[in-house]
Amino acid sequence: RGHGVIITTGRPLKSALAQARRLGLDKPGCYTIAYNGAMVYDWSKQDNVFTRALEIPAVIRVFEKANAIGEHIQTYDSFDVLVEKRGDDEALRRYCKMVSMTYRVIGDVHTDLKENPVKCLVINYEKKDGLLQMQQWIRENMPEMDCFFSCEQFLEVVPKGMNKGEAVKMLCKLLDVEIENAVACGDAANDLAMLKAAGIGVAMINGSDEVKAVADYITTRDNNHDGVAEAADKFFYEEAET
Repeated sequence: RGHGVIITTGRPLKSALAQARRLGLDKPGCYTIAYNGAMVYDWSKQDNVFTRALEIPAVIRVFEKANAIGEHIQTYDSFDVLVEKRGDDEALRRYCKMVSMTYRVIGDVHTDLKENPVKCLVINYEKKDGLLQMQQWIRENMPEMDCFFSCEQFLEVVPKGMNKGEAVKMLCKLLDVEIENAVACGDAANDLAMLKAAGIGVAMINGSDEVKAVADYITTRDNNHDGVAEAADKFFYEEAET
């Protein structure tokens, strides 16, 4: 029916592109939004049309704070997850397996980080207290950054003002599509801005309470049982036929 379908994810670009290929969303006219909106990739050009990165000095401060309180933190370059030697090996391996990424151990972000990364990620699979402490510290001390949870175990750290909602607005403008005609589906805190920005915000039934609170529609099926397909059927087929 001519609708555009776009993956909008907190994942790094390499992982997001692999997922797009698996779903057949890698053809001319397709786009992929990665790093929670800080990067937009155009499959026609085979290149990024937008990127906003963190400054290395700011990244160093966040790494220092995470290390000081014993939280695993990682960042990225174009190819790998980057982690210092004192990172949590188990958290790193578990994350890389989930997103199908390789990792590279660097000595120290002070000396070994060669380019401005697009985001950092603080991970704790066991408890959330340290992640909440990191979030509060970043909000109080790093005005050039935003941070939010993509799930209970992942604290996303991105450039100020970067989120999925802003990326969707920008892409709609680029494609000359009214934002009111966009439908966004999500289940976690990093989806909030996107659900608020789109004409119709759809929350998965197993999404967080804060996501369901801002949604225009809540699915009857969860994200592991075709919840997004339910939204497509409802808003792209049923309403088009009525």
